[in-house]
Amino acid sequence: MSDFQQVAPQEISSPRVNARTSASKKKGASPRVNLRWKQLTDKAAGVVITAGGIAIIASIILILFVIVAETLPLWYAPTAQPTPTPALENPHPLVVGVDEYQEIVYFATAAGTIEFRSLTDGHILQRFEIAGLNGQQVTSAYRDGIQHEVAIGTSGGLIIPLRLVFTPKFVDGKRAITPEVREGKPLQIDEQGRPLTSLVYSENGGVVRAAALVGPRTLLFFSQQEKTSPLGESSLEQSRTDLSPQLKSDVTALALDQFQSNLLAGTASGELYHWPVDEPEKVQLRQTFSAVSTPGTGISVLGWLIGGRSLIVGDASGGVNVWVQVRNEENSQDTPYRKAHQFRSHRTQVTAVAPSPRDKGFLTADVGGTVLVHHSTSEQTLLELSTGTNSLPLLTFAPKANGALTVDSHGQLFRWDLHNLHPEITLKTLFGKVWYEGYEKPDYTWQSSSGTDDFEPKFSLTPLTYGTMKGTFYALLLAVPLSICAAIYTSQFMHPRIRSVVKPTVEVMAALPSVVLGFFAGLWLAPRIEKIVPAVFLLVIALPLVSLIASFVWRLIPLPVRSRLRPGTELAFLAPLLLLTMYACVSLSGYIDTIFFNGSFPQWLYTTTGVQYDPRNSLVVGFAMGFAVIPIIYTIAEDAFSNVPQHLISGSLALGATRWQTAIRVVLPTASPGLFSAVMIGFGRAVGETMIVLMATGNTPVMDFSPFNGFRALSANIAVEIPEAPYGGTLYRVLFLAALQLFVLTFLVNTVAEIVRQRLRERYSKI
Repeated sequence: MSDFQQVAPQEISSPRVNARTSASKKKGASPRVNLRWKQLTDKAAGVVITAGGIAIIASIILILFVIVAETLPLWYAPTAQPTPTPALENPHPLVVGVDEYQEIVYFATAAGTIEFRSLTDGHILQRFEIAGLNGQQVTSAYRDGIQHEVAIGTSGGLIIPLRLVFTPKFVDGKRAITPEVREGKPLQIDEQGRPLTSLVYSENGGVVRAAALVGPRTLLFFSQQEKTSPLGESSLEQSRTDLSPQLKSDVTALALDQFQSNLLAGTASGELYHWPVDEPEKVQLRQTFSAVSTPGTGISVLGWLIGGRSLIVGDASGGVNVWVQVRNEENSQDTPYRKAHQFRSHRTQVTAVAPSPRDKGFLTADVGGTVLVHHSTSEQTLLELSTGTNSLPLLTFAPKANGALTVDSHGQLFRWDLHNLHPEITLKTLFGKVWYEGYEKPDYTWQSSSGTDDFEPKFSLTPLTYGTMKGTFYALLLAVPLSICAAIYTSQFMHPRIRSVVKPTVEVMAALPSVVLGFFAGLWLAPRIEKIVPAVFLLVIALPLVSLIASFVWRLIPLPVRSRLRPGTELAFLAPLLLLTMYACVSLSGYIDTIFFNGSFPQWLYTTTGVQYDPRNSLVVGFAMGFAVIPIIYTIAEDAFSNVPQHLISGSLALGATRWQTAIRVVLPTASPGLFSAVMIGFGRAVGETMIVLMATGNTPVMDFSPFNGFRALSANIAVEIPEAPYGGTLYRVLFLAALQLFVLTFLVNTVAEIVRQRLRERYSKI
């Protein structure tokens, strides 16, 4: 039996253990309590993390819900609600119109009066007698469809202009509208005093121009202008031109634009005659062309869309078309009319047309009692309204474009309340080519506003999407090669001490605000690149070439000497060479410019290729946005390379592979899932970038892949347009649609990227 007595483990203690135990007893804690506390802490942390993740997902879903809710009204179908109307005492008015609030309807009658009636009960509010008739009969009347301006044609060859004014007043808190008629001086159109059977009239800034028919083939043009001499004396100049000799068939419709520049006459044979009338003394026939849908049918009505640039043509077979002037490529002064839009046809002859006072919509009516609601830009027929079987000779749009009113051949009045907030939005207008006013052909265009109310909005998202992808391409073209090569070198070749400095430095670059980078790129970098464009392209060739030469020279150093140097010392040899190369390229830029580009690369580029050099172009955006994306791609790619199992690298080196062969053939494939994720995250960062794109490019929505032109991205467009977009308007909702498109684009790209990453991970995890 041993001389030593076995001691139980619990009896062995030390002063330190005893002190800790006594301290624990003093604190009243025990191991079981500590374990329970840790479990509760872990559970609480798990709950907080889970709740935070759920909150983030819920926030994203809520944001998506708000975006979708704001865009849904763009796709609501237009509606029309019939409204009861009173019966008319005068069964055959010549023109019809309605006030802004749709409370008063007015008529010009063959009895020589202007009647204002209440749309509530039909009683006459006011009857105005036309004083300028002087016993003559009313034979025709004209209203342009937009303004409350009426012209009366008489049996004695006169035109009497009338302007109708509605003045709202509030009495005892209720709105009361007072109509008023302002009669102008009669104009003698036909010196022979023949009856005017049809007429068009325009007055603008004291200049009056009109055209009238005094027979089926007798067309007269009249112009009057007041001129003031340098001495202050004024004189009234008039001119009359008989356009009848140029006609070959009966005239059935007339149109004179609001600019007083173009007079058109439609004939029974389906031809349109076009006279430029901006110089009244030299009125000559410019163009004759067929404008009907069915050959052999006549033109029944002509009208202008708001703005007076697009001509509406309705024919006897029911066809409805819109024609626009297009500049002739061979002769810029020649602007012939071309058919831009064709709409759903009526079953019978078109009898009336009425343009919308708010947008590019218009109404057409026919002999069968049908009214169609069209929109020119979207080239669609929105609604069909039926009144019965009687012909509809009169038609008008409410001033706010929220109502339509027509009178049939029996004097019955019909009225509808229209709800059509976004008629210009279709998939074609958003993503397809559209033929806009003033354009030579259909095109993708974004132009949301203008200085005039008759502007035609252009909401094509295609150039914005194109610009987004273009900016992303040029940013990744710079960022991806630099980031991946830097990550490979840092993780596989650089000394750990140098790596501990380089990697945090690159990561700190991500903290730079994008607005600072955009400011720097737009105000400092852009003007300097403009001066050294040849040097920029020379650097693309020179830097890789110098790097290869430097690597070859480094290899020529004896191995015993190189082995004594720390890994990463080659940077001290390569960096000065690269800086010297950059300085040499910039210094030689002026000589290259003089020798090859006649002293100015931007001018040479425009002269040779026709490409305009924009100082804030895709090159500048590529440098600035690429600089912002580099830290993200580099950090993720470097982590992916560093996390490659060390035994794979050691095995490759043990089998005789060089470090470079190991990096390319072992490390790179193994880290490819993380590398792919890095590139996709960088892609998402570039796609959603706003401030750099906004400040470093010209924000021109053009579809040109040239690096010397600017572009407009979806994100930058939202930032530019949303502050001035009217709440609930078409522009406002289209911007939300652009945001939804950006959201869906990044979501799809990230989803595909994750699928590819998982497959790469499964493939290379088996190595």
